[in-house]
Amino acid sequence: MKVFKFGGASVKNANAVKNVVTILSSTLKNDKNNPLIVVVSAMGKTTNLLESLVDAYYQSKPTQTIVDEFKSFHLNIVDELNIKDLSNINITFQQLAYKLSLPHSDNYHFEYDQIVSFGEQLSTKILAEYLNQTHLKATWFDAREVIKTNNKWREAKVNWELSQTKYDDILLPKVRENKIIITQGFIGSTLTNHTTTLGREGSDFSAAILAYFSNAESVTIWKDVPGMLNADPKYFKGTVLLTKISFTEAIELAYYGASVIHPKTIQPLKKKDIPLYIKSFIKPNEGGTAIQSSTKYDAKVASFIFKPNQVLLSVTPKDFSFIIEDNLKDIFAILSDENVRVNLMQNSAVSFSFLIDDKYNLQQIITHFKNDYLVKYNQNVELLTVRHYDDDTLERLTNGKQILLEQKTRQTARIVLG
Repeated sequence: MKVFKFGGASVKNANAVKNVVTILSSTLKNDKNNPLIVVVSAMGKTTNLLESLVDAYYQSKPTQTIVDEFKSFHLNIVDELNIKDLSNINITFQQLAYKLSLPHSDNYHFEYDQIVSFGEQLSTKILAEYLNQTHLKATWFDAREVIKTNNKWREAKVNWELSQTKYDDILLPKVRENKIIITQGFIGSTLTNHTTTLGREGSDFSAAILAYFSNAESVTIWKDVPGMLNADPKYFKGTVLLTKISFTEAIELAYYGASVIHPKTIQPLKKKDIPLYIKSFIKPNEGGTAIQSSTKYDAKVASFIFKPNQVLLSVTPKDFSFIIEDNLKDIFAILSDENVRVNLMQNSAVSFSFLIDDKYNLQQIITHFKNDYLVKYNQNVELLTVRHYDDDTLERLTNGKQILLEQKTRQTARIVLG
């Protein structure tokens, strides 16, 4: 059994959906006896549209214009695909209308999960209907029946033991009976059957979860890039395809900010040694990237990760006492309360420096510190991370730039540039 995952760009319009069907048809033709679990994201930029719907609903503003745009987008695709049976699709529209007719709760994040999840529900129903209409028998399955989570809305944690039981009892029999299962990425549900989401870009993680439960032969993530590159071509010239890297290397690159793989995706695959392939849905016959257990290929190509729009903050105790465990506990408690993700940190005897994305309320963060700490900060700085660096490369990349902070290990250099 294999798991495929298709992101929003791969199902953004009718032609894209047809291309997905071609890939699935070709796969089954070449491997007739191997069923597929196909995990699908919301179509195109649907999630962004639904996020605006959440805002309007939560603020008790009119929602009909956004709903009409949402329906029109999907129904145009349905029309271009000439899908005849709209009953399941219309049920989803009715469920959304019913949800919006209810008064909202006081919890924005709860409402977010209930509404944004309609994108995945619709994309999978459209794909399943089209597959069946083209005589590739497919079964639509609601991922929320299997992926059980806690109620940490928007960042739900999977209950692995219960979800495995649900998979064995509910989904496994369907896998054995059907060649293609179409299901949703990104979503799960609580014990009380309220919808949860696994974090933005969590569809990759969904594919890994289902592969883990099913002991899949492999997972393939289909993207609009040829595979995992050693750098973002927006920032670096002459990028190189990483044809084979280890799970450990992929985790490192994801942690440092490589955008191709969701950071949580690798761990469940690594535990069961299930290889992950990243391939292009534009050129599906090309090899792509294989992520597997062997580390012997990792150091052959240096990788570069560039994060612009960063803020470097340094806090110093006003009494100039040493930065010790009690100070660090206070600092991290503040950052945790503000849900701030730290990209890099470093301390000296009397100061602690940390780097964050320039998306948080900077003045609010500073306010938390100013009673006990002197605060300095630099905005509009950049973070450069180089895996498997050499000194000549670092010299070339930093030439003429101000280095505000630098960290090096044997494998990784991280440099904050002003």
